[in-house]
Amino acid sequence: MSGDRPRIAVLDYGIGNLRSAQKGLERAGADAHLTADAADVAAADGVVLPGVGNFGRCVEAIESHGVAAMAKDAVASGRPFLGICVGMQLLFDGSEESPDHAGLGILPGIIRLLPATVKRPQMQWNAITVERPSPLLRDLDGAWFYFVHSYAADSEALDGDVTATCDYGGRVVAAVQRQNVFATQFHPEKSSDAGRRLLTNFVELCA
Repeated sequence: MSGDRPRIAVLDYGIGNLRSAQKGLERAGADAHLTADAADVAAADGVVLPGVGNFGRCVEAIESHGVAAMAKDAVASGRPFLGICVGMQLLFDGSEESPDHAGLGILPGIIRLLPATVKRPQMQWNAITVERPSPLLRDLDGAWFYFVHSYAADSEALDGDVTATCDYGGRVVAAVQRQNVFATQFHPEKSSDAGRRLLTNFVELCA
């Protein structure tokens, strides 16, 4: 803790706009910092894995920067852990986008391509439906968030871990929770007041 502000490590693996997640967490009340230092991550009150772009390239980056092991250790420690967009997808066993690259295997299942009946990517604001209570989504049922993705989690493999969905040519997994692991397919750091509310909820979990 830094004063009354929880210290949150934003895992830095040199890809995508990681700083926007850091700034969003700071606005939500955290002492957030980009890091790929194992001791720094181990000392944090909570850990965030953002991500944008291609699944396979992100897998290569988290492995080459040592972030894959740090993420697994953080999850095993029981501290609040949040994956965002491709950072959420990296938590799964793998993705159809890059079949030769294994994910972290923290959540079960394969990330699937959105159906051909919808425009890909989903690049828009969309409302979420909270399907089971989660402290991350407190007061956010029906809230609008910003999505940019062509792939999404397979809900059948997740059993009771799906916390929110959105409608995009059918039911699409928008958020999940398994014990201390939270993840969102949308970008809370780009989602105005609703996104700040969600990040504040996460910061409070880390306090």
